[in-house]
Amino acid sequence: MITRTSVKGGEYYDSVTLLEVAQGLLALDGVEDAAVVMGTPANKGILADAELLTSEAEAASADDLVIAVKAVDAAIAGAALEEAERLLKASRESGGSGSGLEQPPKTMAAAIQRLEGANMVLISVAGRYAGAVAREALSHDQHVFLFSDNVSVAEEVALKQTAREKGLLVMGPDAGTAIINGIALGFANAVPRGPVGVVAASGTGLQAVVSYMARLNVGITQAIGTGGRDLKSAVGGIMMLEGLKALQADPDTQVLLLVSKPPAPEVAEKVLAQLQASDKPAVICFLGGNPQAVRSAGGIPARTLEEAAVLAAAIAQGQNEEDALGNLRNKDASLRVRAASLKRVLQEEQVYFRGLFSGGTFCYETQLILKDLTGNVWSNAPVDKALRMADSNHSVEHAAVDLGEDEFTVGRLHPMLDPTLRNRRIIQEARDPQTAVIFLDVVLGFGVHPDPAGAAAGAVREARAVASAEGREVLFVASVCGTADDPQDLGKQEARLEDAGVLVVSTNAAATRLAGYILS
Repeated sequence: MITRTSVKGGEYYDSVTLLEVAQGLLALDGVEDAAVVMGTPANKGILADAELLTSEAEAASADDLVIAVKAVDAAIAGAALEEAERLLKASRESGGSGSGLEQPPKTMAAAIQRLEGANMVLISVAGRYAGAVAREALSHDQHVFLFSDNVSVAEEVALKQTAREKGLLVMGPDAGTAIINGIALGFANAVPRGPVGVVAASGTGLQAVVSYMARLNVGITQAIGTGGRDLKSAVGGIMMLEGLKALQADPDTQVLLLVSKPPAPEVAEKVLAQLQASDKPAVICFLGGNPQAVRSAGGIPARTLEEAAVLAAAIAQGQNEEDALGNLRNKDASLRVRAASLKRVLQEEQVYFRGLFSGGTFCYETQLILKDLTGNVWSNAPVDKALRMADSNHSVEHAAVDLGEDEFTVGRLHPMLDPTLRNRRIIQEARDPQTAVIFLDVVLGFGVHPDPAGAAAGAVREARAVASAEGREVLFVASVCGTADDPQDLGKQEARLEDAGVLVVSTNAAATRLAGYILS
């Protein structure tokens, strides 16, 4: 095998183009592996692990495009690099409009004029341009769903203050999910309409609670995503408060559900004070936060996303909340029994948990649950800042890796769209003789990979074969976030994982407890 690299200084292509070019190279005869990425430190680490990092790639900057090819000989490697150049040039010449319109509008004003009655703009552009585009949308009195990340905190605050003054929403930046008037925005699921209104500073957290409730036959009025920084001190919870006020005033919303990681204390005070402005029951899931503060404000605290969905659904259906929680405790007892049987297949040196997440809130929730069962959990997005991984590309001890963090997504599609990185990492973790459990979250819905479980299943099978060849068995545990009405179909996705030998559990929290009981 031979590895060849081409570095294109200062060239930018969108993540979809990079994925398509890489897939085109991998389809060529004689090409063993290929990557088309920006030259960020995290991407260089990935190239090194795949044995694709050459001296030229090592010298690239974060603004340079790196094309790396491993092929059976130099001629095929050279031809693959030429093909990459051709594909990149073709993408530039085509303009990548893909809009389906004969003459796409050239300005936002023209688009708004064409779409009569439109009142929301979804923005997904490079972060350096996103703030200006959002300001333009607000100037046209449009709500904003700001999918783009890498927007400064100062710009976020300015945008949200302007929106508040105009009576508009700015969801984001880095807003992954919302469901407004039944329309899915970003990564979102097919869920029924119903009496629960959701505001979440977490994309996958929002997806989790609405999907879990849908399985309990409870739907939503609105699901408003604020962006992950909204509840930090610098932003002040502007959109959490505006979303909460809107749902409190909405006659169709009978139950409120708020989801986030723990807010800054002064922001939590504002949010909990606003709860008291109406008598609607409110379930609050501030993961790892203070439940007593929620109770004191008249809210109903939930420790996990699973609990939050169960409690909100019970209230909406007029059921007893304590009975609903009792059902969860009964299920937990069965997980302990299952774990006792599973752990017998592990060898003495297999002691570690390796979580590979596409959802940041799932990664956070798992760390909270595991710390009481297994002790310290290292992460690139740690709950305890002292447990930050020294190298996100290499797990140590118990580890939970958020592959959707910015370090992995600069010049690369989010793992909910492109499973390549996680599939590589699955096999990497299986090679470690101390790995006992490899843990996955699989997220369904609109805007994500058309078959995420199928994409993971191939890597799981390869990883199990790697371990088996060394006389070990690695346990795979996963949960699938989604519904039967999602394009991928929850039942079919769970079956694909089970066919590959994965232990599938209904929620991320329950799956984490199973993994923890196996290792504790």
